[in-house]
Amino acid sequence: MTKPAEDSEEAKEAARAQDNITSLGTSDVPRARSPIHCLTVIGQVEGHILLPSQNKTTKYEHVIPQLVAIEEDPDIKGLLIVLNTVGGDVEAGLAIAELIAGLSKPTVSLVLGGGHSIGVPIAVAADCAYIAPTATMTVHPLRLNGQVIGVPQTYEYIDRMQDRVIRFIARHSRIGEAHLKELMLRTGELARDVGTVLVGQEAVREGIIDRVGTLQDAMAEVGRRIRERETGGGTIDVDDRGSGDHLAAAVGGEREGAYAPAGLRRRPRKSRW
Repeated sequence: MTKPAEDSEEAKEAARAQDNITSLGTSDVPRARSPIHCLTVIGQVEGHILLPSQNKTTKYEHVIPQLVAIEEDPDIKGLLIVLNTVGGDVEAGLAIAELIAGLSKPTVSLVLGGGHSIGVPIAVAADCAYIAPTATMTVHPLRLNGQVIGVPQTYEYIDRMQDRVIRFIARHSRIGEAHLKELMLRTGELARDVGTVLVGQEAVREGIIDRVGTLQDAMAEVGRRIRERETGGGTIDVDDRGSGDHLAAAVGGEREGAYAPAGLRRRPRKSRW
């Protein structure tokens, strides 16, 4: 009597495995429930105009509902943002960055491969920003594609939009507006453009990114911040390095030496914890 039900379950399992192969290149994926949600920003950040089908894109109409759901879901305690993006639409990127900055839950970003252009505000919008040792970030002025009608008015519009990006990055990182603008307008590094390419530690030295690290470091930092928030801790220091089991820490588990405070305070807006 139970054979049809068993056949149905087997069929569902086979279909799920086939979907995983098609979508992820593997027959099985981990299904453990984690208090940390991972959000990826990859390819080009797509704006109001649909990009060609061969482009890998991050669509803001997909990301924004996810961020709202993360804020509302009590089972999600923290957010890890993983970036490998060439940049894209300025207003769409700023919208995503503002939502990340406005989340009440701990957020940590990790730049892998590249976090170029409008990917910079998205990366620094998190409470703590990591960059892989080999990852790069390109800081350059805003560009406009297509036909331009009214050059003075268009220039004024682009200049004001660029100021919005500069102010956001400066407000959410340790770099000053004047120095950031100097990096954006630097000549000699890019063959067909002005700007600066920062690799790994250089992004930290310039004050854009907080630390050089890997996935383990970023996950441990999210877990540490979750635990600090749930235990009623005060201001979180950005150089506090987590070295224990991030998932155990996130759900309140104990582990000797899991967190070792170091003591460099970041921007004052994080004092809400």
